[in-house]
Amino acid sequence: MMQPNRMLIVSVFVVASCGLAYELIMAALASYLLGDSILQFSSIIGAYLFAMGIGAHLTRYIRDEDALDRFIQIEMLVGLIGGLSALALFVIFGFAATPFRTVLYALVLIVGTIVGMEIPLVMRVLHQQQAEFKDMVARVLTFDYLGALAVSLLFPLLLAPYLGMARSALLFGLLNAAVAVLTARIFKAQLPRYHSLQARGGVVLLLLATAFAFANLVTHKAEEHYFGDPIVYRTHTPYQQLVLTRWHEDTRLYINGNLQFSSTDEARYHEALVLPAMEAVPQAKKVLILGGGDGLAAREVLKYPQVESVTLVDLDGEMTRLFTESAALAALNQHALSHPKMQVVNADAAQWLAGETQTQFDVIIIDLPDPSNFSLGKLYSVPMYRLAARRLAAGGRMAVQATSPYYAPHAYWSIVETLKTAGFHTWPYHVYVPSFGEWGYVLAGHDTAFRLPENFAVPTRYLNADTAAAMFRFPPDMPRPEVEPNHLNTQILVQYFEQDWRSNNR
Repeated sequence: MMQPNRMLIVSVFVVASCGLAYELIMAALASYLLGDSILQFSSIIGAYLFAMGIGAHLTRYIRDEDALDRFIQIEMLVGLIGGLSALALFVIFGFAATPFRTVLYALVLIVGTIVGMEIPLVMRVLHQQQAEFKDMVARVLTFDYLGALAVSLLFPLLLAPYLGMARSALLFGLLNAAVAVLTARIFKAQLPRYHSLQARGGVVLLLLATAFAFANLVTHKAEEHYFGDPIVYRTHTPYQQLVLTRWHEDTRLYINGNLQFSSTDEARYHEALVLPAMEAVPQAKKVLILGGGDGLAAREVLKYPQVESVTLVDLDGEMTRLFTESAALAALNQHALSHPKMQVVNADAAQWLAGETQTQFDVIIIDLPDPSNFSLGKLYSVPMYRLAARRLAAGGRMAVQATSPYYAPHAYWSIVETLKTAGFHTWPYHVYVPSFGEWGYVLAGHDTAFRLPENFAVPTRYLNADTAAAMFRFPPDMPRPEVEPNHLNTQILVQYFEQDWRSNNR
């Protein structure tokens, strides 16, 4: 059997991994479900570390002779609460979204407090085992930091994509409970209540194992309730959560809980995004699409026979794979992603533009998710648009998805100002998409020549001369506010976006 001191040092590695895992999982869930990843990660981590400090302070009230017993009980408690935390948050968000934020921060404080008690108690137990102080501190902190490193690498690369948030939390809960059971067994001679501790440990392990077995079913039901339609596919990629729902003929894609398209009206969105730019450059041969991993914008581009090549750059390989290989989804984009003229590149759009030094494109379509966090906000910044300007050929046109000028007017017009600051001439426009409401775009180019499309050279479901002309007129209830362009050092666009949507959802 493992020596007692060695067992405690190994347990430090495990509990450090588990403690950081709960922190990462709750922060990731908050950013998925509440948006604004920087704010959510910052506030969750800050609250968690504060709670750990409280937990460490509370250990001063535990007597030395009770330290081992309390450590074992704390491992069971943190395993149970931390392990079930993500599953509980999914259920609450799916069935009663209102108290989600309150429960989230309550769990952060509770789990953080309990986790903060672990290392001080381990060190006290080791001290009682006659461990030399300097060696004890060095070993404990070494394994503490190693455990944190291990989970920080495993979580984004393996656990989140393959197990998901709920089962990842339950896995670490099982590890905490296993530490409690093994520690009790090794130190049973020093534990008057050994049999009681083992029985409780067994119950916790059984509860967590049962929850692990049914976690996917529970989260599936919660998500179905939240999205309102049956879920036909869902996955956590290293970059985002993808959910597909289907009700009769309506297929919908959600990214991190936000609707990306509905098959019943996506033609309005994608025709408005792509066709004005394509009609403005009748001889366009080379087209670049940034984002648009569903292939629906590419479908509209490929309607034009003069197009010789389309390069699509989307960060998430799972997204492009899904819309290439799924027969139902590929039918929506008319197999655009496997078209011989298509080249699909899975890369960060800004980094790809910075590295691409030669190709000039006649048309650039930017179909990226809304700037709801800073990692997306950088893709709507002055430096990003200056990179795009270098790739746009003389006489070319660029079209940008730019959120809603009705629900998020400050964000929309900030994107217009950002394009102007980057050196573009701009023509803002909008269209009504039933699934989204009023939606906005910006057409941009190096020169000032612009003519409203009077007809379209390709088949359309929505656009014609009348609807195209209406797109470029803004009614009185969509006035243009005074806004600033979006620079990387301020990311004011993300603030505009959050404030606009918050004020329109009260």
